[in-house]
Amino acid sequence: MTEKMIEAPTVEEIAAAVDREFSYMTVKKKTGVRRIHYSCDRKAIHDLCKYLHDVLNFEQASSVCGVDWKDHMQVVYHLSNYETGIMVEITVDVPNDDPHIDSVALIWEGADWHERETYELFGIIFDGHPKLERLLTPQNYEFFPFRKSYKLRGQE
Repeated sequence: MTEKMIEAPTVEEIAAAVDREFSYMTVKKKTGVRRIHYSCDRKAIHDLCKYLHDVLNFEQASSVCGVDWKDHMQVVYHLSNYETGIMVEITVDVPNDDPHIDSVALIWEGADWHERETYELFGIIFDGHPKLERLLTPQNYEFFPFRKSYKLRGQE
């Protein structure tokens, strides 16, 4: 990543820059007014986010959350550029039998709590996170309440 920060990039400039740098690891699903939606290989998420932050001026990870699709997990990122009002949504599939993905908390400090909450509720492990531990439930809990495989008392 040798590019300098692009001042006030448009949706088209962002999409072109990401396609140029990460065409081997991302799939642009669609673009809209001030929105770009990508799916990304989990091996590329840290580099893609670093590029979006450092080169394309995405100042905030507005949300990082998990989704359980039964056959796999998914992490969804919403990244914001305040100057342009553009948001990039990135979805990353994570296998149930290896729920690891690189942390982006060192890129955006605000992602710290989002990743911790996603870990606590879904059991997705954010590798490289500075303090990946549960927020509300006891540390010794061995379940993740937002997984579809987790059953409440009385449920089959």
